Amino acid sequence: MLRDEPTDLPVVSSERLYDGRIWDVYQQTVTYGDGTITRDFVTHTGAVAVLAMDEQQRVLVIQQYRHPVRMREWEIPAGLLDIPGEDPWVCAQRELAEEVDLEAATWHVLADYATSPGGSDELVRIYLARDVRPTAHPHPREAEESDMLTRWVDLDEAVNAVLAGNVGNSIFSIAMLTAEAARLRQWQPLRPADAPWPARKWRDERGLTRA
Repeated sequence: MLRDEPTDLPVVSSERLYDGRIWDVYQQTVTYGDGTITRDFVTHTGAVAVLAMDEQQRVLVIQQYRHPVRMREWEIPAGLLDIPGEDPWVCAQRELAEEVDLEAATWHVLADYATSPGGSDELVRIYLARDVRPTAHPHPREAEESDMLTRWVDLDEAVNAVLAGNVGNSIFSIAMLTAEAARLRQWQPLRPADAPWPARKWRDERGLTRA
């Protein structure tokens, strides 16, 4: 069975190089083999994302401006795990309501992944939310969310957009391709919404992240 293997190397030194609003930058030296290696990396709170799907197997996508890449990206609802101790599933439900005014009766874990393990400890959990309905009260939005577009599209259309290279957001791509793979298996491999998240637990035990 393929499975990532946690590895706890002795840390020789650790220095915070940058203290940011959402993430920090650390430099650590660790023992590796007969010597040491030094690496700079971003520590991140982590995030959750939600692929909302209706009865016609259409998925909800949003278009939002992202300044670092100077692009209006197609994405799915997502948010930071920036409330200490908050359950990821609870965060996902909150983000779905706050970003697109939806709630869902059926939830599963769709995918867990590390966004850039060579330079960041950020971990993302993507949920599949079905049996969706509007919330009772719409949420006000500001900044990049104030002109955010929303659209329901067929899962096939979203997958084709990824394969054609028209959409480059990593959460979007992983969510759509994983959902397509799960659909071909009649949704049988899906984990429950409260499934353990071993990689996040292991990372948090290292003590660098804020959440």
